[in-house]
Amino acid sequence: MNQPIAETTADFTARRQRESRRQYARRPKKIADVVAQLVTKRGYGRIDADEELAAAWRTAAGEQLAAASRPGKVRRGLLEVWVANSTILQEFTFHKQRVLTELTRLVPDANIRGLKLRVGQIS
Repeated sequence: MNQPIAETTADFTARRQRESRRQYARRPKKIADVVAQLVTKRGYGRIDADEELAAAWRTAAGEQLAAASRPGKVRRGLLEVWVANSTILQEFTFHKQRVLTELTRLVPDANIRGLKLRVGQIS
C-alpha cells in the first residue's frame, strides 16, 4: 500500500521539477545573465586571464628567462612553468623568489604562492 503512494509522490515531484524548468526557460532573461553564461561557457574570461598572466610573466621573469619559458596553469596556488632545458631550469631556481614576489605584485588575484618548474616544449 505504501509503495504506490511513494511512487506517486516521486512521479509528482519529478513532473513538478520538469514544469518548473520549462517555465524558467520560457521567461525573459536579463542580458547580463545571458552574457555571463556565455562568457563562462566559452571560456572567454579564462583567455583574458591567461593573457594577463603571460604579460605579467614576461615582466617578472625578465626578457631572457621569459624567452626560454612559458607560464602554464595555476593549480592550488602553484604556477606551472615550462622551460626549454635544464640549464634554464637551474637558472630559474636562482631567481625563483624574485620572480614569485614580482608575480604576486603584478597579478594578486591569481593567488600564486609557488612555482612548479618543468622542462618541456615552450612554443
